[in-house]
Amino acid sequence: MTPNPARVLAIDYGRRRLGLALSDELGLTAQPLTTLARTNRRDDLRCLRELVRRHGVQRIIVGHPLHLDGSAGEMAAEAARFAARIEKQLSLPVELVDERLSSWEAEQMLAVKEAYSAERRGLARRQGGRGVRRRRGRGVRIQESPKIDQMAAAVILRDYLGRERARADSAESAATIPTQQARHKREQARS
Repeated sequence: MTPNPARVLAIDYGRRRLGLALSDELGLTAQPLTTLARTNRRDDLRCLRELVRRHGVQRIIVGHPLHLDGSAGEMAAEAARFAARIEKQLSLPVELVDERLSSWEAEQMLAVKEAYSAERRGLARRQGGRGVRRRRGRGVRIQESPKIDQMAAAVILRDYLGRERARADSAESAATIPTQQARHKREQARS
């Protein structure tokens, strides 16, 4: 992680919507923020600039929609151009982050949440709420919900923050091992 943790904004890039999620100031948690319905580049950047200012964002990550085999397709190229554009316009570091299966995971999380909520409300026997349909043999599926986009951004951010923490822990461990080895040698020399 960076020496001075700060808020990170995650963007789940889409042609019609941008799912947004925000970390806490310590870079420990990822929370869905909102879904931005896209209009045009200028308005999208204006909205993002306002959110960055309001929340004190210091870094932005953009989901990079790679194919399962790791190759980049048309959407990955669009997301990369979008990331370069916001980096230039907002003057903040922007990083592309692998987002494979983030939308699927978000959909699964929302389906479980919806099923749990319906059960708690005593509606488990009726068909799910708005934006939900039951499919024979496949359970609940959330359709075209803006919540999926912001939840996918939260999944991308959660995974990113976890990798950054692991990297920081690894670097910290690597720095302490030589110190521990040197201390051990000094102790042996004294004996």
